[in-house]
Parts: sequence; structure tokens; C-alpha cells
Amino acid sequence: QVQLVESGGGLVQFGGSLRLSCAVSGVNVFSLNGMGWHRQAPGKQRELVAAMGSGDTINYADSVKGRFTISRDNAKSTVYLQMSSLTPEDTAVYYCNVSYDWHDYWGQGTQVTVSA
Repeated sequence: QVQLVESGGGLVQFGGSLRLSCAVSGVNVFSLNGMGWHRQAPGKQRELVAAMGSGDTINYADSVKGRFTISRDNAKSTVYLQMSSLTPEDTAVYYCNVSYDWHDYWGQGTQVTVSA
């Protein structure tokens, strides 16, 4: 059973940084078909923020390019999202998502709030 647990969210000031972590259990991270981070702000649809394919191809939403970095640590079985130059528009619940064996798995989400 694949399980994801996000951590690292919190309250940060405008221009600050946070690193989100997604601990993956039940499967080796290097075996994943893909992984990514999504976010959902109040009253808005969930959107893709960053994605990494099995060949380490990476894509970012235009709104976070140059500010966010997705990475993984196979030894720690963890996927990260390093966020910098945060603005109030980045305030949302952030969700980790992985794809394995033709199934998608989601974490419970972690709240990121950026104060003006």
C-alpha cells in the first residue's frame, strides 16, 4: 500500500522560503512512474505546481518557474518542493502526488500561508 505524508508547511512572510517534504512508503521512489506537487487555494481548482517524470524530466507551472524546485531523495524515499520568493498568491494547501503501477496516490495535504 503506497502512502504519502506531507510536511513542512506553515506560515511564512512575503519573500520567504519553505521546503515541503513528501515521505513515500510502500514503494521505492526510484520505481515511481512520476511524482509531483499540486496546490489548491480557497475557491479555486487544484492545479499542478511541479512534476517529475520517471526519466527525471521536470515541468513547472509558469507561475512558479524560477522560484520552486522539485527534487527527490531515493535513499530517504522522499520528494521535496523547495519554494522561495513566496507571495500571498502561493497560499494554498499543497498536495504530493505519485503515480505507480497505473495508479495515482495523494497525500493529505499541507497548508502554506504567505502573509503580505
